[in-house]
Amino acid sequence: MSNFPQRGFASDNNSGVHSAFLEAIADANEGHAMAYGDDPFTLNATRLIREHFGDTAEVYFVLTGTAANVLGLCALTNSFHGIICAETAHINTDECGAPEKFTQCKLLSVNTPDGKLMPDEIKKHLHDFGFEHHVQPRVISISQPTEMGTVYTVDEIKALSDLAHKNNLFLHMDGARLANAAVSLNLPFRAFTVDAGVDVLSFGGTKNGMLFGESVIFFHPELAVDFKYRRKQGMQLVSKMRFIAVQFIVYLEKGIWQINAAHANKMAMLLYSKAKKIPEIQITQKVESNALFAIIPRSVIQPLQEKYFFYVWNESRNEVRWMTSYDTTEEDIDLFSESLKSIIC
Repeated sequence: MSNFPQRGFASDNNSGVHSAFLEAIADANEGHAMAYGDDPFTLNATRLIREHFGDTAEVYFVLTGTAANVLGLCALTNSFHGIICAETAHINTDECGAPEKFTQCKLLSVNTPDGKLMPDEIKKHLHDFGFEHHVQPRVISISQPTEMGTVYTVDEIKALSDLAHKNNLFLHMDGARLANAAVSLNLPFRAFTVDAGVDVLSFGGTKNGMLFGESVIFFHPELAVDFKYRRKQGMQLVSKMRFIAVQFIVYLEKGIWQINAAHANKMAMLLYSKAKKIPEIQITQKVESNALFAIIPRSVIQPLQEKYFFYVWNESRNEVRWMTSYDTTEEDIDLFSESLKSIIC
């Protein structure tokens, strides 16, 4: 029997590491390899990423998702630029001001009902170009999936990239859970990234079973000029990079990204199917990835949290977020649902 706490529904960050990644890291630990990415693992991982995202992709590995977002945005901006994002975007709410500190740009947030940016909502920020008294809009940043668990369609992304490029802006995508979006859309990665007009992508795997490591992908080589220096100054040039790279090799070569994300999404839908049958629960967002948002009675929150760890998303209206992971089981869903019903009743 495990001595560790039972699986909760707070975040897919809380899950353990998939055994395939631990085995790959152990295998890569044999012998010596050149440091700082001059090793066969990094070269192979880069090749595989290009197979999924196109031959022009310039790939840089970093340690964290925040670093991937911040450094990617730094490459696109100067300090007098503005970055347009959803109010709920990770760069706006959960990165401790790092995007603003290191890019020195102003975040121009947009209030959205479902976490998605739409062209009409962005247009209010597309003004005063060339007017030196105002920050100059330079990047539209979206999350795929959004922080609300919703997923952009290809057409929605193309509409944003068309708007961005028409106004001499770039489109950045935070893809910390990109695999969940790919499974939800039933599309290859490139269909809703480079082929849809995305310029820079943060491509992560930590939330989908990896131990650590993310990547910054530039779809136009000229955008990556001098990025190696930015990565070094940003303290993200990992000496033993092979241990990040080998995880991406397994992730892509063995299809772990798809297996893990498909399971996490399936568990979210299973939880949704059970929660929607309880009259006292109001589901507030479409369940399109591995997140479920719901309004539940205030009296239920604390006793349920004593059994299962999860976050309250909006205290003013008792809205909670339940996340599923690659290692969530049907038994976990059943037990959680039974606890929820027993507390409500």
